[in-house]
Amino acid sequence: MNVFAERIQNLRTLMAGNGWDAVIITGSDPHASEYVAERWRQVAWLSGFTGEAGDLVITMDHAGLWTDSRFFIQAAMQLEGTGVELHKTRVHGAVGIPEWLAGRASVVAVDGLCQTAASVSRLEKAGCVVTDVPDLLSMLWTDRPGIPSAPVMTLSEDSVGKTRYGKLTDLRKFLMLHDSDCMLISALDQIAWLLNVRGEDIGYNPYVISYLLVTQSDACWFAKKDDESLDPDTEDSFQELEADGISIMPYQDVTAALDDYFKSECPKVFLDLSTMNYSLYRSIADSVGEEGIVTGTSPVTLWKAVKNPAEIDGMREAFLEDGIAMEKFLFWLDTEVRSGRTVNEWEASEKLTSLRAQIPGYRGDSFANISAYGANAALPHYSTPESGSAVIKPRGLYLTDSGGQYLFGTTDITRTVPMGECSYLEKEDYTLVLKGMIALARAIFPAGTAGCQIDALARNPLWQNVRNFGHGTGHGVGFYSGVHEGPQDIRQNFNPQPLLPGMVTSDEPGIYREGLHGVRHENILLCRELETNAFGSWLCFETLTLCHIETSAIIRDLMTADEAEWLNSYNRRVFETLSPRLDGETAAWLRTKTLPV
Repeated sequence: MNVFAERIQNLRTLMAGNGWDAVIITGSDPHASEYVAERWRQVAWLSGFTGEAGDLVITMDHAGLWTDSRFFIQAAMQLEGTGVELHKTRVHGAVGIPEWLAGRASVVAVDGLCQTAASVSRLEKAGCVVTDVPDLLSMLWTDRPGIPSAPVMTLSEDSVGKTRYGKLTDLRKFLMLHDSDCMLISALDQIAWLLNVRGEDIGYNPYVISYLLVTQSDACWFAKKDDESLDPDTEDSFQELEADGISIMPYQDVTAALDDYFKSECPKVFLDLSTMNYSLYRSIADSVGEEGIVTGTSPVTLWKAVKNPAEIDGMREAFLEDGIAMEKFLFWLDTEVRSGRTVNEWEASEKLTSLRAQIPGYRGDSFANISAYGANAALPHYSTPESGSAVIKPRGLYLTDSGGQYLFGTTDITRTVPMGECSYLEKEDYTLVLKGMIALARAIFPAGTAGCQIDALARNPLWQNVRNFGHGTGHGVGFYSGVHEGPQDIRQNFNPQPLLPGMVTSDEPGIYREGLHGVRHENILLCRELETNAFGSWLCFETLTLCHIETSAIIRDLMTADEAEWLNSYNRRVFETLSPRLDGETAAWLRTKTLPV
């Protein structure tokens, strides 16, 4: 029997013994994180699916994985032989987990540590009786990894633009205005931003697994993972935080400590149920009562999305340094492949990471490199295998989607690279996707416009040729933080959050033809004020990314004069900015790649 099918069968035996009709296993952790530590890769352990987004539902006669279009092809491949059926989300007619369970299951067991309070509420509204079983899979996953504990560092005011005291003061003002005495924060990116701290507990994300309680008079950070001695950097960071009035307590003590605090103080606590895990929410509700909880959206999400001048300067520096590494990589790749040397996807990925690692301030990649040749690029989130990856040949298209974490910013860039002769369809798709990326980059729009209102700009060239892509067009990018952040995005799904000056958002339309090829062009945009006139206040985008866009695969007749002018101006800026920092051979090559179309 397939190892994953066997694990699912063992779970069903556990279900039968406890009277559970269904079990839900999410791809997240106790902090509603997108990327999780090995301990919480529960979906991968149970089903074999390794994508970043996916939830499992197991009943006695069905096993299903709910995921979006970025992972449809990957899921179909990885779920083969497991007995798990793919349920597609974010498509027309999609049925969500609560609606699917309604009428099929009465008692639903969840790992309440990894299920948000908001998601459990949706299950209850669908008629499910929810049973909270924290760390449910630990009963079967006998060698499950522990909670990670990596070094902690603090960032200076010069680099982040605002002290933790100033940020906490803003939060306390918010709480006063919302009739709240304190707030418990569980989202790791929000904690990192508020305290100006970073860590290494999760791959690709510089976070410390922790909780933060902020009251009107103090703050308590539940961040210590064990009783072992601290490394020097972490000890210095903790002392700096304690000097600023922030108490440091063990992570595992959060439930008991909160129970003691809430029962003695009887405060009103503000909670964001979209990120607060259900187990902790229930514990707090038992202590203060439902009337002692004020629910709403954490203001930190929006505060950290609007970059201040220091963060914007850092992001510009990050994209400059990252662009130099990208051009060195693309020159190396072009030279190696054209010379007849064998280069596979994994080797290309490792080369790019090695070039980024040479940049002072580099702290790791911002996500797993997507290095995909030919048909593999039709998987939007292709996982490049170390063994047996495809050889990059001197023809067709190669796609690289990657980014870096630096002390001064976070980057994300996709380039689809013509490796030689391309088919007409490859060129047509390449050009139409590029037209969409350019249209969004050139957008001018009134203040108050949400991303969903301009998403069609990037899709229209494809729509006019009855083509489309299933993922969003743009996501927020953090400052030495998560490569994906909200609250803004640019996608068809309705999100009322306006785009604001200081927000940094990706621009990445694409097209994917299973078995043939994939195309995606991605630059990162900074929202800026343009002007104010009799018609209102107007915003525009500044392109932060600095890396040339290959022109050899463009069908010139499909491009307008304005689009060609934008492309020529962009490539000229890339050459003028980066060539002084490149060696002579690479600079000369870049000159040929940035000649006007």
